[in-house]
Amino acid sequence: MALHFLVDEILTQQEGDAVFLTGAEAHHAAVVRRVRAGEPVTVGDGRGAWLTGSVEDVAPKQVVVRVAARVDAVRPEPRVVLVQALAKGDRDELAIQAATELGADEIVPWQAARSVSRWAGVKAAKGVARWSAIVREASKQAHRAWVPEVSVPVTTRDLVARASDVRLVVLEPTASLPLSELHLDAAETSDLILVVGPEGGIAPEELDALASAGATMVRLGETVLRTSTAGPAALALLNARLGRW
Repeated sequence: MALHFLVDEILTQQEGDAVFLTGAEAHHAAVVRRVRAGEPVTVGDGRGAWLTGSVEDVAPKQVVVRVAARVDAVRPEPRVVLVQALAKGDRDELAIQAATELGADEIVPWQAARSVSRWAGVKAAKGVARWSAIVREASKQAHRAWVPEVSVPVTTRDLVARASDVRLVVLEPTASLPLSELHLDAAETSDLILVVGPEGGIAPEELDALASAGATMVRLGETVLRTSTAGPAALALLNARLGRW
């Protein structure tokens, strides 16, 4: 499979035009991946544009790609949003990396009541930037035409407020309904929001607030998964149920 690169600007190029990789992406292409003139590559902007072409010129500060074909990928519907509770260590980062590879359309950091990690002020901005970098690299690895957005951190109150016009699904090991039996409609257009709690689980008062807002509680199976694996496991199942896989 051809190497894939991402640019920050919106791609308007068509067949026959040139795309210029600059900055860190040019360095990655020329120095790290060592692309050569004539090598086939793909270039995207993370907003649906997908260009196929070949390398025309290579330098550490600029790589030129000549476009052979363009495809504009449609954003999947319904959008599947992962609300990932902040977790200690790198468990939340492992979760969002895998979730991006598995097709999550948006990543939302959640400051849950039992989250050991706390984001506030400058730390919140750094956290979002860190997650965005992880998501970008995972999108390149997975060759995704649409790169998921990483939103600002939310509280449980924010999730309750958002529940009015979305499908809210909460992973809860004690729930009676398996995710595999949840009724899903691939033709539905409203967002499907998947909520994953922290290591200590979702607090009872949070479960009550989300249930009162219309959330559906589901379980994955008889075992309890780590916060780093629960979201990706659920996304894999949802991909099959929604006809994405």
